[in-house]
Amino acid sequence: MTSKDFSNKDFGVFLPVANGGWIISQTTPKLDGRYEINRKAAKIADEYGFDFIMAMAKWKGYGGNTNHWGTSLESMTMMAALAEATSRVKIYATAHTLLFHPVVAAKMFATLDDISGGRVGMNVVSGSYAGEFRQMGTWPEELSHSDRYDLAQEWMQLVKRLWKEDRVTHTGKYFTLEDCESNPKPIQEKPFIICAGQSDKGLGVTIDEGDACFVGGRDLADLAEINARAKQLAAERNKTIKTYSMFTVVTGKTDAEAEERVKHYYEGADLEAIKGLLRSYGLDPDGRESSISVRAKQAFMNETIAGSVDTITARIKEILEVSQIDGMMLTFPDYVEDLTVFGRDILPLLRGTTVSS
Repeated sequence: MTSKDFSNKDFGVFLPVANGGWIISQTTPKLDGRYEINRKAAKIADEYGFDFIMAMAKWKGYGGNTNHWGTSLESMTMMAALAEATSRVKIYATAHTLLFHPVVAAKMFATLDDISGGRVGMNVVSGSYAGEFRQMGTWPEELSHSDRYDLAQEWMQLVKRLWKEDRVTHTGKYFTLEDCESNPKPIQEKPFIICAGQSDKGLGVTIDEGDACFVGGRDLADLAEINARAKQLAAERNKTIKTYSMFTVVTGKTDAEAEERVKHYYEGADLEAIKGLLRSYGLDPDGRESSISVRAKQAFMNETIAGSVDTITARIKEILEVSQIDGMMLTFPDYVEDLTVFGRDILPLLRGTTVSS
């Protein structure tokens, strides 16, 4: 593949499983975090050839006038339904290692794989939002950030063994299994595993146990640097890893129309919900600026790509070429109109055109 060949990049849709989607604003198209809009988005993604759809797992919202993410569907249950509603797109559900025992998770994802005909993938979250878990009494105060990754690594190792082996006996630091069975096995040899985490520890665990990681940066240069670090860490382990990053796409017939939409959403920013988001990350809403806080204070949770079809296509090509990430997970203000424009008009330009150097 030349540096300007984008035909084998992956494009996925992060479904609006929670109300408000990925823009914390009172002026966005209404996303209620219910099944109907998720089913519509999934079927559009399936029709237009996106590679995967993914649902996060969320247990507590951020408050404010919008009660942003205060309403959400459970990831694995919803994805089981969407496996029936789609025929081609890969189905990525989310499992929190602090909430789901590995034996339970292994069985649930084998079930999803059976329903989907071998299309399931697992998004593994080691648990970074303490408030969500404290409300359930499941936040392990004694575990450090590094410990939670150690737990997640042991968890993933057990899930993969249960997917493959007839019986599993294991005495570890966090889990004990005795002659444990889990049938049926997944249809796939091993479902795709993706994780998020940009620390060396987090990247290391993902590289050791997974297939892809989500990365991000303050700007394009930072994203390229983090991507290169992930690839280097993998090379040092004699492994490979795919890298994906999240972006919000705002479409318009013209650049001016798209920019006006962005301005409108920014003007409706739910400031109290934004503060709730930052606190959930352990950030001081009035403290030092981070890439998360800068975007959130502008109402957008991800870097935004806005413009006409041609402008968005050119910008995505630039991002992919400079950063060398392997794909994008996309969010939209409107999961019918914006998603349709992207799938119908933009995705073919990214998939079907190879520009020689």
